[in-house]
Amino acid sequence: MFYSFFKKYFSKKERFKTSILFCLLIGMIVLMQSFGAPLKNEVTLAGVFSFELAKDIEKSTLILNSWNTEAMISAKKSMYFDFLFLCVYSTFMGLLIFKLNRKFKSKKHIVPEIMIGAVFIAAFFDVIENIALLQLIYGNYKQIWSSMAYYFAALKFILLAIAIVYILVGSSILLLRKKHKD
Repeated sequence: MFYSFFKKYFSKKERFKTSILFCLLIGMIVLMQSFGAPLKNEVTLAGVFSFELAKDIEKSTLILNSWNTEAMISAKKSMYFDFLFLCVYSTFMGLLIFKLNRKFKSKKHIVPEIMIGAVFIAAFFDVIENIALLQLIYGNYKQIWSSMAYYFAALKFILLAIAIVYILVGSSILLLRKKHKD
């Protein structure tokens, strides 16, 4: 399913599309960093990550109360912009996994399909996390929102870490193969 999507839409002008996605990703990371700068203080040493992983309503409320007006505006911008960012990072990572599998010249697409699926599931978890965090930002102080943000953020980070390791290991294997051929 995912693999065939990448094969259909990214096989032509692949290098150009990869470059565009990479530039978008880097630009968005820089922008997200600028949104995140006002969110760092003595309560939120890790900025928005502290908020995502607060886990309980007391900690979430403490974080929200530690932010001034500028930080709250920045937090809202960060949450809304993350809806676009998750589309870009998941597509870029899925494309890298697709390209790796093609470089291996494998006829079996089960593992790449699972890995691409994991990246898009992580993006879906990011959506749920953002909705929960926005509920808190807009004053709906309930434990359910802190818990949802925490668990979906944790699952998102785990899935993305697995995908990144898959990409790094696959890329390393390809580099070693190329080095041995030379």
